[in-house]
Amino acid sequence: MRRCALVSLFRASDGVAVPVFTKLDKLLLRLTVKHRADTQTLSALEQEVNEGLQEPPLVVYKDDTSNSANNFNYRDDTKLDGFTDDSDLLVNNATRDDLNGGGQKRQQEEKLLVSESKGFFFCSLKVESQVDRVRHGQGVRTMSRRTLDEKVKEMKDQVIRAKAYLNFIPANSTSGSHFVKELKLRIKEVERAMSQSAKDSRLSRSSLQKMKAMESILSKASSIYPDCAAMVKKLSAMTYTAEEQVRSQRNQETFLRKLGARTIPKGLHCLSMRLTAEYFALKPKERELPNKHKLRWHDHYHFAVFSDNILACSVVVNSTVSTASDPESVVFHIVTDSINFPAMTMWFLLNPPGKATVNVESIDNYKSLPAKYNVALQKEVSVDPRYNSELNHLRFYLGDVFRRLRKIVLLDHDVVVQRDLTSLWAIDMKGKTNGAVPTCTLGEPSFRRMDMFVNFKDRIIAKKFDPRACTWAFGMNIFDLKEWRRRNFTAEYHKYLHLDNKRGLFKAGSLPIGWITFYKQWLPLNKRWHVLGLGYDSGVRQEDIDQAAVIHYDGILKPWLDIGIEKYKHLWRKHIKYEHPYLQQCNIH
Repeated sequence: MRRCALVSLFRASDGVAVPVFTKLDKLLLRLTVKHRADTQTLSALEQEVNEGLQEPPLVVYKDDTSNSANNFNYRDDTKLDGFTDDSDLLVNNATRDDLNGGGQKRQQEEKLLVSESKGFFFCSLKVESQVDRVRHGQGVRTMSRRTLDEKVKEMKDQVIRAKAYLNFIPANSTSGSHFVKELKLRIKEVERAMSQSAKDSRLSRSSLQKMKAMESILSKASSIYPDCAAMVKKLSAMTYTAEEQVRSQRNQETFLRKLGARTIPKGLHCLSMRLTAEYFALKPKERELPNKHKLRWHDHYHFAVFSDNILACSVVVNSTVSTASDPESVVFHIVTDSINFPAMTMWFLLNPPGKATVNVESIDNYKSLPAKYNVALQKEVSVDPRYNSELNHLRFYLGDVFRRLRKIVLLDHDVVVQRDLTSLWAIDMKGKTNGAVPTCTLGEPSFRRMDMFVNFKDRIIAKKFDPRACTWAFGMNIFDLKEWRRRNFTAEYHKYLHLDNKRGLFKAGSLPIGWITFYKQWLPLNKRWHVLGLGYDSGVRQEDIDQAAVIHYDGILKPWLDIGIEKYKHLWRKHIKYEHPYLQQCNIH
């Protein structure tokens, strides 16, 4: 008759498998002996065992001759959910008893218990099926994630300590050569175990053995090199080196992020090439965008966008038109460079924005403007194209570019419009030229202070401007062009531009020079008109985003780049028709 026993431990003794009982097993055995009188029940159970149960195979684990003291005598897959901690404690106690020389006495007790329990059944088919289920399903993870992380951290500490001891050993030492080899071997083993645990999300029995082997040699090392002061000094040096490496990696990450922000994605380059080829395949008369007669109508809502990014301009136009109360009265003036002019024009020929009007101009059409100010169109010395682009400084020529218009809204190409903006034209500008959202609230991510970007050590700047004056943001601004021309702000811009070339007054970008040019000549708008930070801050409040008329992806994490903040990208992507054939052909998904 076959019987099954809930035995969790086995020990090899002269090649014979002897069950090693835990305290839990002993308790079950004693309870079984105590209730031997119930022969009828036991016989029924034995009959059930004969019909449906099989005895678990005895497994013999042979000691490793190279490192027997560090081997484990149990299987790591014998733990059941709900008994993990207790069984670990029992296993550790049993193993400790064996290592302390009490194995012979314990072996005799276990043999006696086996003889007493012969003929008695103390495991059921239900338990066995549960064990199988745990082993094959839930039992794949025999320890919690927290326990695994703690073990991995412990292994990392062991490696650090081992490397510190390696530095104590003289390079030409012959007496410690064997110890050095063993220490290096243990380091490699533990590092391999860490790599494997990260890959499998579990810690195998062999990894635990390697940890014990490492701890053993570290104990040996601490006895050989007991100088704690030297150890502290060495660990301090290693900490400093690690901090320097972290600092270097962060600098490299920053550089790569900026590099990624300056590069053009392959898909966008492909799109530009295809559109350019299509544009030049058209006849000259077919290259004209419709409704050019609306470009000078004062009673229409005029928007300006200066950009060389086709998809970005498309999102700005589509989002603005889709939210406008009167799309037919919306007019877009897009200015781009000469290289992207054909592709930008072709895109809006193929994808007209409903009833709205779009006009695309090349910046070459405005090269004559700066001549009246005796300067060339400003190209700032910077490695960042956001600052080095002529389009970036064309915003300071708005009064001259659109001489027939009275008001215009300037939008950056990295914004998405969520509310109707036509009500901006109804705002009383109170004699101011520029309407903008302030960025001087302390504690907000968009906070900017003038002395962060303007050199107040300069005597002229310190005399005329207040470093604590409130600042504002570019990206969504309404300009009174009539007031602009009356005060000649373009000339004011050139005055401080020349001063900056001589004295170095401003950091890179057109924002600080804008603060100075329109100093005390701007009107604060409600912050709901323009929410910033989606290009650098992952913590912008969802409530602010939902209520904003315009959301701005300012910063380097643009939504069309892989490095963009993923949770904000859907707000930008929903304004692009990815089923467009050109986007499909260029793998823009």
